[in-house]
Amino acid sequence: MKISVSKEDLSSGLQSVQNVVGARSTLPILSNVLLIAGENKLELRATDLEVSINASVPAKVEVEGASSLPAKRLFGLVREIEANEIEIDVNDKEIATVQAGAANYKLHGLGADEYPPTAQFQESGKIKVAQAKFREMIRKTSYAVSTDESRHTLNGINIVAEPERLTLVATDGRRLALVEEEIEGGAKAQFILPTKAVAELQRLLTAEGDVEIAVGETHAEFNVPQESGEPIRIHSKLVEGNFPNYKQVIPAESEQRITLVKEELNHALRRADQITSDKANSVKLKFADNTLAITANTPDIGSGRESIAIQYTGPEIEVAFNPVYLMDPLKILEGDEIYVELTDSLSPGVIKSNTPFLYVLMPMRTN
Repeated sequence: MKISVSKEDLSSGLQSVQNVVGARSTLPILSNVLLIAGENKLELRATDLEVSINASVPAKVEVEGASSLPAKRLFGLVREIEANEIEIDVNDKEIATVQAGAANYKLHGLGADEYPPTAQFQESGKIKVAQAKFREMIRKTSYAVSTDESRHTLNGINIVAEPERLTLVATDGRRLALVEEEIEGGAKAQFILPTKAVAELQRLLTAEGDVEIAVGETHAEFNVPQESGEPIRIHSKLVEGNFPNYKQVIPAESEQRITLVKEELNHALRRADQITSDKANSVKLKFADNTLAITANTPDIGSGRESIAIQYTGPEIEVAFNPVYLMDPLKILEGDEIYVELTDSLSPGVIKSNTPFLYVLMPMRTN
């Protein structure tokens, strides 16, 4: 294999794929990026056996072929090279010579035939959604994904596609984030996309064009158009099992609906959070007589209280929440106002906005 490629293109391609490469993989080949040279382009592929990313960059191909090279080292080397054009020549012993101007480096690779192939799957349907919209939906739900590996069906975003609507739901058992958007037709499907694939999509989705999603029983593939060059393909194994019935968690109706100024609440919660600890991680919210009182009290740390003027004339409600969980949706919602729906101190609280978004938060029991 012998190619010549611009530093900018190669650096961009490696940047797109190398994030899935594990730092401490048990299989040495998984630390490598697969390079395939042919038809005036260089294909790059990286995988951790769960998620694979494919990208292509234009290249002058002198000798077609394939090899795999250490991903992080190659990316680091390319990034530091100052020349505009880079030549890569791989011999039959899988040793790559990387030449750029006066710089000449050798990297030891592994044969392309050792590289794990992309898992094949039976496609059962396709979904098409605007990249910007899909990226925003992921942003509004991904923070609520569970990190508890013993509850593996919660270790991802539940994606529910209907012909004209797309719903994304994430929960860790203590809070739930849901966003729903209209789409222009597509297959009916339901699948759980794992955390790593979610993170890669957040990184690679852009503001232009549509992302095409091919769905099967065990895998999904995302075709992500790029402003310059060919689309990036993200191929992911899906989380096995059934996502819990999230509709049961959402209160049918709440007795009180209170409008709050988002930033005012967020700043007050940030201050109150300074008084909490890992063991005592709750703040109390007391709604009464056009006032919201926020209090935090932690032995060995201190206490705090502040009041916010609100429009509220209902019965007194005092409820405790984890302040971090309460602030999470405030960081990602647009607009100046949010709506908090409550029934009593033991029922879930619901946060809504003027967008198709809903957040359910379980209250905390306090002494």
